[in-house]
Amino acid sequence: MKEKRFLWLILLIGSALSAQIKGIVVDEYNKPISYVNIWVENENNSTTSEENGEFSINCLPNKNLIFSAMGYEKKTVNAADAEKVILKVNAFQLLEVVIAKRFETREIEIGKVKNETYQAFDNGPRIDAKFFPYNPKYKRTRYIKKVNFFTDNQLESASFKVHFFMVNPDGSPGDELLNKDFLVSVKKGVNKTYFDVTDFALKMPKTGIFVGFEKLIIEKNKLEKEVTDSNTNKTTIQKTYFPFVLYNFVEREFVYTFSGGKWNKQTKQDIANPSDKMTVYEPAINLILTN
Repeated sequence: MKEKRFLWLILLIGSALSAQIKGIVVDEYNKPISYVNIWVENENNSTTSEENGEFSINCLPNKNLIFSAMGYEKKTVNAADAEKVILKVNAFQLLEVVIAKRFETREIEIGKVKNETYQAFDNGPRIDAKFFPYNPKYKRTRYIKKVNFFTDNQLESASFKVHFFMVNPDGSPGDELLNKDFLVSVKKGVNKTYFDVTDFALKMPKTGIFVGFEKLIIEKNKLEKEVTDSNTNKTTIQKTYFPFVLYNFVEREFVYTFSGGKWNKQTKQDIANPSDKMTVYEPAINLILTN
């Protein structure tokens, strides 16, 4: 009995020490930075800054927060000192832009799977990436014209980020191919939506490409619902963030997820009974290539 009381005391103390950390993320010119990915270090606890740069997250004041956003240097800050977080612009070298004549007389869609079994997950502001390997036949359709996402959304409109990553020599996601956020919105319902990326002049790299989906934990994407426990009759507010990107259950040799401010790789060695390939949930993303 004493042990149970002691356990409850520890839980109560931990709950009391946890606090809602509020702050704002700005650049070096004091301009708010929207949709910053914010994680509690070494925990599965995360959020996203709002359009005005403000954020709130529940955690212990002595924990560290990791701030990550496209075009800015990643920064780790103690939660107690996160009232105002300043991110520095990431110095990068612009790639050479080659203007080529586009015909758009051919199109092929890549990324389709044989068995389209779909599943949705309510995950945090992590990036789930799908790898598209290069094929010599893409030489005649080298430009990426559209990117397609299969989503489930219960709001009138919800937004998320799309990322395009180069491939590092070790096969991991590398630098972003765009130097600004690509924010898109989807309508209510379960839909396949094609987003035109023609203006970005993206070519299919010979090393392949990673395309990622990042959920935004922001007020605009939030749906609140009262849920009553049938056993205790206790009512709580359930918060769900949309849209859900649907996933295919497929065989792959590896899968990459960006969370906690870093890329995490899962391979067949990470599962209990590794075979030639492992079965993973991969975001349902397709690309349309053109000439």
